[in-house]
Amino acid sequence: MTSPTPFVGNSLLRIITRRAIAGVSKDWLMTKTNRWTPELGVLGTGRMGSRLAAMFARAGRKVVLGSRDSDRAEQIVRKLELPTLRSGCYADAVRAPAVLPAVFIRDGLLDLLERYCSALRGKLLIDISNPFNADYSDFVTPWDTSGAEELQHRFPQVRVVGAFKNVFWEVFDHPQFGDVVSDVLVTGDDRQAKDAFMALAEGTPFRYLDAGPLISSRAIERLTFITSSLGQQLNSYPRMNWRLLTQPESKAA
Repeated sequence: MTSPTPFVGNSLLRIITRRAIAGVSKDWLMTKTNRWTPELGVLGTGRMGSRLAAMFARAGRKVVLGSRDSDRAEQIVRKLELPTLRSGCYADAVRAPAVLPAVFIRDGLLDLLERYCSALRGKLLIDISNPFNADYSDFVTPWDTSGAEELQHRFPQVRVVGAFKNVFWEVFDHPQFGDVVSDVLVTGDDRQAKDAFMALAEGTPFRYLDAGPLISSRAIERLTFITSSLGQQLNSYPRMNWRLLTQPESKAA
């Protein structure tokens, strides 16, 4: 098995430059880095982050899976063996034009992004977070806001799109329910950012529904909260998701 090439970020770039000065050809640098430009950076190698990175890579997107422990990211990428998935640190991941942090607000999401405030300017920020507290009994945010709105308020220089908030981690392992694909509810105030997200998600195994502005994230986050409880009652947690059932268009007309 051929080992995947980790994404080369700023820190490693300095090392490579020193090697070039020491006599290593700069052609190596051109070959390894300039030919490969990431489309999506995922921050976090937990259950959601690693699965989302793999899903987008399987759809043909060039993805950097970033971690505070780059060795862990490299191990995951090596195991997945996806040609468009590379490993790196957080700084590598935020260089992509679209950034998806897979970190809870309670675990320091806002402070983590603050470190890369300048690098995030103008980028698409895909918010998957639900603001659950540590024991999943309530939210850490007030009821008159949402995690997506808090991110947009804290980082006005980014374009926040909420997505995957209603999808539990195990669904990514087996995304179809029989012949049925389930829904991802997408929110955002920026039309172009939504369009960019939809284009990025093309080819992934979900149906994406435009659920309106960011304020709609309040309802989606609470829907997910209720879904968790219902799924446990039905012994379906965590492989469960929603599908809006509709009658055929001919009958609706």
